[in-house]
Amino acid sequence: MTYSNDLATSDKCSPSDDSVTLCIINPKSPQNMGSILRAAGCYRADSVLYTGERYARARAFNTDTKNVGLNIPLAQIDAPMPGPHMSMVAVELVEGATPLPHFEHPKHAYYVFGPEDGSIEQNILDKCQHVVYVPTSGCMNLAATVNVLLYDRLAKSDTTQYGDQIIVASRDTNNRTKV
Repeated sequence: MTYSNDLATSDKCSPSDDSVTLCIINPKSPQNMGSILRAAGCYRADSVLYTGERYARARAFNTDTKNVGLNIPLAQIDAPMPGPHMSMVAVELVEGATPLPHFEHPKHAYYVFGPEDGSIEQNILDKCQHVVYVPTSGCMNLAATVNVLLYDRLAKSDTTQYGDQIIVASRDTNNRTKV
């Protein structure tokens, strides 16, 4: 079932709150999508969207161990389409892209990631306000790229919380160690 782009184009952006939407182009691996959903929960993304049919067929096999899909909207869309106040940011290994360490994340970001076995199409890249890449030796796994991008956004944010309270709230039930 394909949904409309209502999630992607909703005007829910408030001037004071950041908003993050992840758009994955034609993902194929349920394991990658499960890891992306977990990252979306950890880094407080607002929604995860995907195009294509491959993940829709494999969705039952995802590995979303935290059941983030129950709390963050996950929807299939026809094509990437950010809301009116969102900046579309492609994350892709392409010549001329900005290295992630030098990138300033927009307050309202619509991040677009290519498929595991391909690249973001030129017509989509042409619609993006920004194109960034993670400077590595070789290409990274899709889910790893999403994690690195969202961590970079968190690390550069002036609203990031630090301290024991965030550790206690974030760790799993088997971790009770202290320094």
